[in-house]
Amino acid sequence: MQTKTELRKEISLRKTRHSSSDWRARQAAEAWQRVVAHPRWQEARTVLLYHSLPDEPDTHAFVRQWAREKRILLPVVVGDDLELRVYTDDGSLRAGAFHIAEPTGKAFTDYAAIDLAIVPGVAFDREGNRLGRGKGYYDRLLPRLKAYKIGLCFPFQLVESIPAEAHDVRMDEIICGGR
Repeated sequence: MQTKTELRKEISLRKTRHSSSDWRARQAAEAWQRVVAHPRWQEARTVLLYHSLPDEPDTHAFVRQWAREKRILLPVVVGDDLELRVYTDDGSLRAGAFHIAEPTGKAFTDYAAIDLAIVPGVAFDREGNRLGRGKGYYDRLLPRLKAYKIGLCFPFQLVESIPAEAHDVRMDEIICGGR
């Protein structure tokens, strides 16, 4: 089994091979179609999403679109932790850590009210294990959530196996385009 560091390097190479913006847009659109068709999405009223980085399936338009119908939460990096805040509109976003647009406003702490969490990752395996970027932000956030957890990714981010540690929280499901 590869180490987490080896997996991150492998996925980085795969990203280079799959760098076509047209391909990425198609894959992301397919993944979002699967999310919207999912019963958990349809039933959810409060959803944790994320504001994507350029190498992740684009979430920006999706967040804008669905914020009219659902309460959308986005993470904000505060020190070594993720704080959740309600997304209201793009005007309430400010550049935060890692140049990610983050909502302003007060912290959302009613974790029990979150129905669904859609989570990014460097890689996922079919057992629901997630490989993050290595800072542990989601490792500290996810144990607080009872919500159904969906890992969202491109097909090349699905790997055979990810070494899991005791603190790792498995995703309930992985959704990607092309599958």
